[in-house]
Amino acid sequence: MRDLVGTFAARFAAAHLSWKELFAGPVTRFRHAEREFWAYIILAALAGVVATLNVSHAHFGEVPVPELYRRLDVFQNAVRLVRKNFVDPVDDNLLIKGAIEGMLGALDPHSAYLDAVSLRELETARRGQFSGIGVDVSMAQSEGALRIVGVIAGSPAARAGLQIDDRIISIDGGHVAGRALEEVLAKMRGAVDAPITLTVMRPGHDEPFDVALVRALIYLKTVASRLERDVVYIKIASFNGRTHADLLDQVWDLRHAATAAIKGYIIDLRNNPGGLLDEAIAVTDDFLDFGVIVVVKGREAADAQFAYAHSRNKVADQKPIVVLINGGSASASEIVAGALQDHGRATIVGTRSFGKGSVQTIIALDGAAIRLTTARFYTPSGRSIQAKGIEPDVVVEEPRQPGEGARILGEAWLPHHLRGEAKKDNREESGSSSFVPLEPELDMQLQYALKVVRGEQIAKNARDVPR
Repeated sequence: MRDLVGTFAARFAAAHLSWKELFAGPVTRFRHAEREFWAYIILAALAGVVATLNVSHAHFGEVPVPELYRRLDVFQNAVRLVRKNFVDPVDDNLLIKGAIEGMLGALDPHSAYLDAVSLRELETARRGQFSGIGVDVSMAQSEGALRIVGVIAGSPAARAGLQIDDRIISIDGGHVAGRALEEVLAKMRGAVDAPITLTVMRPGHDEPFDVALVRALIYLKTVASRLERDVVYIKIASFNGRTHADLLDQVWDLRHAATAAIKGYIIDLRNNPGGLLDEAIAVTDDFLDFGVIVVVKGREAADAQFAYAHSRNKVADQKPIVVLINGGSASASEIVAGALQDHGRATIVGTRSFGKGSVQTIIALDGAAIRLTTARFYTPSGRSIQAKGIEPDVVVEEPRQPGEGARILGEAWLPHHLRGEAKKDNREESGSSSFVPLEPELDMQLQYALKVVRGEQIAKNARDVPR
């Protein structure tokens, strides 16, 4: 069960006709046409898929072939008109990409086209590691430079003294100005131990200076933990390919370092947007002794897949667990919270989660890929959280000053979102606050969780929590 996404990719591919089979008719009809009409055929095929999925919501095979061809012809005529009449010459590749993006965007908010650069970035995030220097950057177009917005601790950039707000104006002698961000990022990456020289302009300095670095393997850490005296606090920012392993390493280290008996655990999933399904399952398994973790259902109900907890040494040793969630907790983080809640293994504290109850599959497409929603997931009790979210066992609102963290609008507010289990999704009940104070002592949700874990007498309502 550690690769449910891959399973659904295989099932999706097996359930549909190939492009060649589906569009054999149009290809035959136009094989003697001029070369430029091949672009029309491809675009018409995409348009047919858009119409099929967005209008009829039916299987490809259920659409009468003559009707499908009619839709292709309509789109083909539209393309002819665009290429003939648009004010500037039209790039056929741009039209094809736009047609794919439009097709997927019409389905739901989470299906999308991934070009080669986006696909590489996604794979990097999934693996949780990459070769580079360890900076987060944004393009400062007006300055013709890259602005450093983050420096990863322990990275080559950190060791070399690079700082937030530094401007990178050239890389190995090549100026950044006029280049696309994707191109510059690709140049900054490279083989481990390969040298790179940046020319940097620092605010407050009159002249640029060179910084010589050596690329290294950079790890994207998603887990941070600490001891709150007798409670292990675990913050999971997202789920990538290293989340489960990092969690285990950190928890064991804290347990050995503890000077007092551990009374329980807090898993902080606030503002965790999700990530890899199999990592969420593995993390849940660490805290659950037995039973179903999640159910994944595709188009056919008979194809439901179940992930189960396994009997082995568990992290929490039957000690109390509190899970913190809020409006920014989505997808994989909702899987963890929902499973522990359904099994009564944890108390869920905070505010309602985002409500993304769907699973996406990455499917290769001619050097790029599409991210396609292929299934819904359900909690062990059969609840779908799609467009609804996880309701906490105890609602605790963070007190905040005006302007500090707005309410996040949940899944039900997104255009073209998949409908939930209710007859009509209630937008007003979708989403909640995402504000989390930086100071632990001012974090009311955290303070409430600590009282629960320690078994102290606690209030039943957030308004009664001591401030």
